[in-house]
Amino acid sequence: MMITPSARLLALPGYPLAELPSIKRRLLAAGKDIIDVAAGDNDTPPPQVAIDALKQAIDNPANSKYGFQQGHPEFRRAASDYVHRRFGKRFDPATEILPLIGSKEGLAHMPFAFLNVGDVAVMPEPGYQAYLGGTVLAGAEPYVVPLREEKGFLLDLDEVPVDVLKRTRLLFLNYPNNPTAAVATPEYLEHVVAICRQHQIVLAYDNAYCDIVFDGYRAPSIFEIRGAHEVAVEFFSLSKSFSMTGWRIGFAVGMSNLIGPLTTAKTYKDTGPFLAVQEAGAVVLDHAEELTAPICAEIGRRRDAAVPALRAAGFRVELPKAAMYLWVALPRGITSKAFARHALEVEGVMVLPGSAFGPAGEGFFRIALTVPPARLEEAVIRLTRALAGVQEDGGGQAA
Repeated sequence: MMITPSARLLALPGYPLAELPSIKRRLLAAGKDIIDVAAGDNDTPPPQVAIDALKQAIDNPANSKYGFQQGHPEFRRAASDYVHRRFGKRFDPATEILPLIGSKEGLAHMPFAFLNVGDVAVMPEPGYQAYLGGTVLAGAEPYVVPLREEKGFLLDLDEVPVDVLKRTRLLFLNYPNNPTAAVATPEYLEHVVAICRQHQIVLAYDNAYCDIVFDGYRAPSIFEIRGAHEVAVEFFSLSKSFSMTGWRIGFAVGMSNLIGPLTTAKTYKDTGPFLAVQEAGAVVLDHAEELTAPICAEIGRRRDAAVPALRAAGFRVELPKAAMYLWVALPRGITSKAFARHALEVEGVMVLPGSAFGPAGEGFFRIALTVPPARLEEAVIRLTRALAGVQEDGGGQAA
């Protein structure tokens, strides 16, 4: 007898970071210098106020109790205040804010809250794998829409057949975007909201990168679009904006009739984030503007070092207005997986191949701006050699 995983689990593609870390560990053990720009995990420390608040919160025995979905009242209050300051929109802390164990967890639970077997969730490709994973594990049907460079990497709902839209109950959208760093115009978001309202589709708007912006760009909330309150749940994360990836803290915002089902789904799966982390998160959100400024400035310096270096080396890459990624085009005939593997094993640079985000990501690789400018410039030198090496090998078509 052989015990096998569920069919739903077996239907999942390999996770983007599954293979490369094991190669990295082997190379580090052999003494190789590795520049890791694969994961979106910033190297800058968390804000000192967060560390101090966490230390104090841990001394309170009440914070070691279950938080359940109610969570810490101060975190709910701070999240509501942050959204009001940042976007001018007010949400009830008690019924329209939901603490999350990182926004990834909340996004992955959305299909369990809103989809039946046979229902469709529309999602971007390349895109965050939590959208696909949550949908498949919930027994629903994913419908993938390729993000095309000529359309500004905007998910084009007009490409979705009408019969599919009629079965669609959930749409995942993410701007500023991971991995492409694309941003959405108000006109585009208005069109999306209109379609969601027309077909009664819940819009899961992943806004994890809204505070990482450059050159005066301001990333909007979906709730700044007329009518979005009726269909949208917006997801925010403290991971990227405040260099708190490992703390696992975020929150969802929406009308109570949409937050309620997500709350119920989570009730059967977790008991909420650690209350002490929520207390520290509240302090961070209360000082968000001053705390994100130096992080944005540093990521901006890294962007401004890496993009000219890549262009000078012959790579094609846009100067992003937001997020912490560079989406770099590869020459025709070079597979992203072969390039990424050669870059790591031969040159000691760890990037993510575009194909790791789905077939529509082929032809690109992602650089996370998670190391200082000098290391990024060194990475570009090595990536240039890696590209030449792969070209000499014939492009890695069999990879």
